[in-house]
Amino acid sequence: MIEKIWYEKKFKILAYLLLPFSAIYYVIITLRRLFYKTPKKLTVPVIVIGNLTVGGTGKTPLVIHTVEKLKREGKRPGVIGRGYKGQAKTWPQMVTAHSDPILVGDEPVLIALKSGVPVCVGPDRVASAQKLINEFNCDVIISDDGLAHYALARDEEIVVIDGLRKFGNGFLLPAGPLREPISRLRTVNKVLTNGVDFKLVPGKIYQVSAPENIIESKELRNQNLHAVCAIGNPQRFFNTLTELGLKFTPHIFPDHHFFTKEELNFDGFVIMTEKDAVKCRHLCDSNFFALSVVISD
Repeated sequence: MIEKIWYEKKFKILAYLLLPFSAIYYVIITLRRLFYKTPKKLTVPVIVIGNLTVGGTGKTPLVIHTVEKLKREGKRPGVIGRGYKGQAKTWPQMVTAHSDPILVGDEPVLIALKSGVPVCVGPDRVASAQKLINEFNCDVIISDDGLAHYALARDEEIVVIDGLRKFGNGFLLPAGPLREPISRLRTVNKVLTNGVDFKLVPGKIYQVSAPENIIESKELRNQNLHAVCAIGNPQRFFNTLTELGLKFTPHIFPDHHFFTKEELNFDGFVIMTEKDAVKCRHLCDSNFFALSVVISD
């Protein structure tokens, strides 16, 4: 219901009822930013890639794309993040392609899997970044979703905007989807709109339990297909499947949801996002597949 309030005009009247809470939220984020007047400056450049809104904008693929570009330039990048919903007892935590998403979060595991660079997560981004510099000799740090983490100084800020949903009703949380005011865009170095400045295009479809097994989308046509999605903007995933000529039954779960075996008990074939797949590797049979996406400039 909350996303309908944020993005559908007919529910905007309900958003107005939440504006007093948005005012309180604005005071909190303003005071928080004033608190970090002297952020920690590292010995290497820091690039922040984030978004103003809650939910998916294509930020994670852009992080991976940026890392690949830096590697081609001869750099030694590392990625830091919060490890959202991670349940590890100690921080910072190094993340690999084989890490448990329950401990460190799903997006960091996907970034480590796809990029092959050192990834470190934790609530103290300065400590995470310093660990990558000291132990892995990283010469540039990518701060994933670090726009509002002002304890760490940054050399470049990149904001990703969803070209379809944009800023919804334009209100701050909880009345709207904004984590910071739209005016924040005036202070960043670059604004990239998904669908305009870059496009997410479908890549390989592979078996979740055995990623080396790749199939063509046509092999899933005319099958009893279930599309499972627990990302910020599931409709984007479903639209991609439709563009591939697939017919499916959609199953939407909350963003960053951790699945149980019972929730994935479907007859027929199942297709999911890569972010969901890293959480389901131990739960999936041979009929589960993941669709990768890549950035096309």
